[in-house]
Amino acid sequence: MMDWPDIEQLAVHLPLAEGYRLELLKRAEVGALIGFIETWFPDISVGGASCYLRDEFYDEKVIFADGLELDVLIVLLKHGDELAGMFSCERDLDTLSVHARLAVAAPRHRGANLAQTGMALTEAIGRRMGMGLIYGMATLKAPHAQRAFERAGWQLIGITPGYDREMVAPGVVKRVYEAVYTKVLVADAGLLRPQRQNLTPRTQAFFDWVFATHRLDQQLTTVQDASVS
Repeated sequence: MMDWPDIEQLAVHLPLAEGYRLELLKRAEVGALIGFIETWFPDISVGGASCYLRDEFYDEKVIFADGLELDVLIVLLKHGDELAGMFSCERDLDTLSVHARLAVAAPRHRGANLAQTGMALTEAIGRRMGMGLIYGMATLKAPHAQRAFERAGWQLIGITPGYDREMVAPGVVKRVYEAVYTKVLVADAGLLRPQRQNLTPRTQAFFDWVFATHRLDQQLTTVQDASVS
């Protein structure tokens, strides 16, 4: 089942602050959304997420209820009639993966845990569509996105130096470091574990460290959860 699932049905099972709701972006709301992003997240006027500021991106890539089954999904977080935030993800049907792309919240609504809702939504979408992996990238220019991924239980697998560009000060654009987070949605039996003879010593050391650390984190989380219950 590769079609996008019904967002309102999924939202019933997501962590969502009282008084908030999720809605699929409508065509008539594109202009307002672009203005919202420009106001609350001007850093992306350059770089990979700058496409969210261009009308043609929505025409060519974004799914609407009355249109083609395209690959980018945008969900709005609303409080009453007010646009409080947005979250977007993109599917790749060749790799069967989902990329958690852009999340933006207005300052007065940042206590509504939009990021946590977005992480949970991405996972729910991935599982409903039978995807094998969800992933996202968090700038190291600020800690907020990193915390959101970590609270959601996604695994840090590496850091990219200079992968993307951001406006780091008014009129100043630099390439930024970003952390890469993933969550595997298939059982271990569905993964081909690499054999040692196929890895260089440096790659083997990195592999052992990353995945041993992740298993330890999972065990600690399980113990902590059990102690709370």
